[in-house]
Amino acid sequence: MSIADRLTELGITLPQAAAPVAAYVPTVLANGLLHVSGQLPFREGQVVTGRLGEDVDVEQGQAAARLCGLMLLAQVEAAVGLDRVERVVKLGVFVNSAGSFTQQPEVANGASELMQDVFGDAGRHARAAVGVPTLPRGAAVEVDAVFQVKG
Repeated sequence: MSIADRLTELGITLPQAAAPVAAYVPTVLANGLLHVSGQLPFREGQVVTGRLGEDVDVEQGQAAARLCGLMLLAQVEAAVGLDRVERVVKLGVFVNSAGSFTQQPEVANGASELMQDVFGDAGRHARAAVGVPTLPRGAAVEVDAVFQVKG
């Protein structure tokens, strides 16, 4: 089954890959690894904002992380095509967190579970889930990734 078929089966439509807003590129392919720059959560063209533990709860954070994951997939599709993905290697999840918030791993599951739903066992990955005091554009979550791709 192609990844496009799998996305259809899951009822997922990918967003348009976001253009960079500063001095970087969305992806870099090096030695069979596609590094994808940090992606923000977009809903209806707007960044999902807020701070976990303050005005965003864990479920909303998971949904934001999933939106970041969808944008990661859109960037991969634009760069090399999703069918070239052999494995999701690593996700880096940055959670806009109040000082007392400690559930970053649960928030990160929004992106991690998406990768496993789409790629199956090849979607299981290493991960970092980190709380930060602020993110670009006030985003609730930002996620970057490394994918192993077929030559």
